[in-house]
Amino acid sequence: MGKLRVLQATAMGAVLSLGSSTTRAAPTVGATAKDARAVDVDGRVLSLERMRGTTVFVVYEDKESGKQNQALKRELEEWLSHDAKAHASVFVAPVADVSEYDSWPARGFVKDAIREESKKVGMTIWCDWDASFRKTLDLAKGKSNVVVLGRDGRVLFAAEGALSLEQRREAIAAAKREAARTR
Repeated sequence: MGKLRVLQATAMGAVLSLGSSTTRAAPTVGATAKDARAVDVDGRVLSLERMRGTTVFVVYEDKESGKQNQALKRELEEWLSHDAKAHASVFVAPVADVSEYDSWPARGFVKDAIREESKKVGMTIWCDWDASFRKTLDLAKGKSNVVVLGRDGRVLFAAEGALSLEQRREAIAAAKREAARTR
């Protein structure tokens, strides 16, 4: 009888922990990414499905996590600015989680700020107004997320938070290998 109660308590604990779990299924390396979508400040759509055939380097961040991977961004910029062929075959997709600002008048202020930041960095910053991009790819909220997708849409690299030197090298190496395949 004692063993049965322990078994029941263990089973109940497992069921309760499943129901209250906040564990995410972050993008799995080797899996095909779902079609996540984001928009720029002018309403143009970024669709990962439509990006097939191109290596895609996604950096997904919100206002608070934007500085977590500054080193990676510098290293990525340095690589692509010195390698014209890679620059032509790798699409860098900075996506901002702006779901906290999807109301009037905040949305207008955020659009203006993102438009200015896009000019500063010299590339389009895509907006995730309803958190659907984050949810579709199972990305962590409140952290910097880095995902590298191959030309076939497979996840080649995925990590969240501030990447270590080893992780940064791994992410860029994955993009380099995939970009070299397109040459």
